Amino acid sequence: MPAKVSGGLSFKWIAVLCIASFFVGMVFTNRMWVLPETRDFILANQEKRMRGQKLQIISEPCEMKYNSKNMGEKDTLMKISTTHQTTRTLDSTLPLSNMGIEAVQGVQAVAFNGSPDSDIPISGSLEGQQKAFVVIGINTAFSSRKRRDSIRQTWMLQGEKQKQLEQEKGIVVRFVIGHSATPGGILDRTIEAENSQHHDILRLEHVEGYHELSAKTKIYFATAVSMWDADFYVKVDDDVHVNLAALAMALSRHRSKPRVYIGCMKSGPVLAQKGVRYHEPEHWKFGERGNKYFRHATGQLYVLSKGLATYIFKNQGLLHKYANEDVSLGAWFIGLDVEHIDDRRMCCGTPPDCEWKAQAGNPCIASFDWACSGICKSAERIWYVHERCGEGKGAVWNATL
Repeated sequence: MPAKVSGGLSFKWIAVLCIASFFVGMVFTNRMWVLPETRDFILANQEKRMRGQKLQIISEPCEMKYNSKNMGEKDTLMKISTTHQTTRTLDSTLPLSNMGIEAVQGVQAVAFNGSPDSDIPISGSLEGQQKAFVVIGINTAFSSRKRRDSIRQTWMLQGEKQKQLEQEKGIVVRFVIGHSATPGGILDRTIEAENSQHHDILRLEHVEGYHELSAKTKIYFATAVSMWDADFYVKVDDDVHVNLAALAMALSRHRSKPRVYIGCMKSGPVLAQKGVRYHEPEHWKFGERGNKYFRHATGQLYVLSKGLATYIFKNQGLLHKYANEDVSLGAWFIGLDVEHIDDRRMCCGTPPDCEWKAQAGNPCIASFDWACSGICKSAERIWYVHERCGEGKGAVWNATL
C-alpha cells in the first residue's frame, strides 16, 4: 500500500502534482513575459526607424477578429513571429523609404502647395534666387540671330528698360539656348559675344539639337526655377509675337491658384508613320493607330505656375521625354492635380486675325501662323505683326498685376 502523508494523499500523487505545476508555470511564464519583451523590441526598432521622420501610422481598415477561447499558445507565438518579421522587413527597406519620403516632401512642399493634404510648409526661395512675377524664356537656336534681333526691336525691351521692367513689374525675358556639340567652338563664342552686348541670353547645360527639344524644355524650367523665385514660368518660340501686358494681366488672374498649366490646349493625332514630321516613335503607348494624344498646350507658348515648374525641377530624372516637347510637357502632368486652362488668346493668327481682336478691345497674347508653327519668315514679318497687333509701348507699364 502506498505511503500517505497526513491528509490522505500518497507521495505518488504529490509528485504528479509538482510536475504538473512546474509545466503550468512554464506555460504561464511564456504567455506573460514573451509579449512584453517582443513589444519592447518592436518599439525600439520603430523609434530607430522613425527618428528624424514624422510619420503617421494608419491602421488597417478592417481589423482581424480572434476568438479568445480558441486562441492558444501556438496562435500567440505565430503573431509574435509575424510582427517580428514585419519589423525586420521595414528596417531592411529603410534607405529606399527615406528616398521616397524625400521625393514626396519635395512634391508636397512646393509642387502641391495649397493642397489640403499637405502639411509641409513652403521653405522659401532657393539660395541665390531672385524674386519675379513671371520668367519668359524664348527658345532659340544658334542659327536664329536675325529672329532674336527682330524680337529685340519689337516686343522685347532692351538695356535699362529691361532692367526697369524686372525691378518694377517683375517681368524677366531671356533668350534660352544651350551649347554646341563642340564646347568652346565658334558657335558658343558667337553666342557669348552676342550676350556680352545685350545681356539677355540664358545659357543651359544642354547640347542643342532639334530632336532634343523635350530635354531642353525640362532643363529650361529647372534652370529658371533655380535662378528666379517667380509665380509663373513661360516658354515661347522665337518666331512668335507676344504682347507682354496682355500676358502679364492674364496671368495675374490665376495668381492664387497653386497648380495651373496654361496655353492653347489641343489633342492632335499620334503619328506612327516613320519619316513624317512629328513622328512619334512610342506611338504604341497611346493605343491603336489613329488615336489622339491627351490634351496638352501647343508648343508655341505655354505657361506653368510655380508649383508645376518646381515639380519639374525636383523630378528631372524621372520625367520621360517623348519625341515632341509639347507632348512631353503634357505627359508630365497627367495624373497630377493640375488645372488645365485653355486660353485661345495665346494662339491668335497673324493679321487680320489678331488685328480684328485688338480693334475689338481684346488684344492677343501671342500671334503666329499655324501653317508655319510660328510667324512665317518671322525675321521679316514680325515687324508687320507688331505694327498691326502690338499693344503699344506704354501698355506694359500701365498693366495692373
